[in-house]
Amino acid sequence: MAKRFQGKVAIVTASTQGIGFGIAERLGLEGASVVVSSRKQKNVDEAVVKLKARGIEVIGVVCHVSNGQQRKNLINQTIEKFGKIDVVVSNAAANPSVDSILQTKESVLDKLWDINVKSSILLLQDAAPHLQKGSSVVLISSIAGYQPQSSMAMYGVTKTALLGLTKALAAEMAPDTRVNCVAPGFVPTHFAEYITSNDGVRQTIEQNTLLNRLGTTRDMAAAAAFLASDDASYITGETLVVAGGMPSRL
Repeated sequence: MAKRFQGKVAIVTASTQGIGFGIAERLGLEGASVVVSSRKQKNVDEAVVKLKARGIEVIGVVCHVSNGQQRKNLINQTIEKFGKIDVVVSNAAANPSVDSILQTKESVLDKLWDINVKSSILLLQDAAPHLQKGSSVVLISSIAGYQPQSSMAMYGVTKTALLGLTKALAAEMAPDTRVNCVAPGFVPTHFAEYITSNDGVRQTIEQNTLLNRLGTTRDMAAAAAFLASDDASYITGETLVVAGGMPSRL
């Protein structure tokens, strides 16, 4: 595997399992020093052990992205350990409701916006002073951002917002930092288990892709690593849809 991130430092939020873990692992295998995080110390510790077993230099920090002090601590511990930040992957997301939009409680709306959209902005506010020239930010959106489904409509709307945020941040952070986005299709992770564990739903999703399969965490990690790497040095403000050919037009 290429060592595109040798000597670089990468923070990945919500990275102790699923897509986030896959991204952290890929960046680490390509030479990055990686900072993983999630809400629970147990999950953080387990992820660190797994990554170290693969020869990856890694530290783990408990961070609930909607907690301002924990976000600052994530950045501070990274700087204390490694002295800089080259890559930030904002992967944290929540989908606490399957209600229709007009039936969604205000508290749930607040949680969706806080975690899925606002936390990315606030995290980057803290990280920006430490980002190196030539650094890269990758936001993780979703195919649901293009066509929000009824069972996850408001979640999809927050993911649509990330498409616009990518464009706006790319302009604001240029020329020293590139900002891009990955929009994953359906991947059988714990986060999406309520969808992908249902055989009927799973088959329908597979039939809606051109490749007749669900995505994998490795698929998403490869895309994120490409956008974060110097191989994408002339790409900024773009969203890469990794969804097996599912329609992706607003």
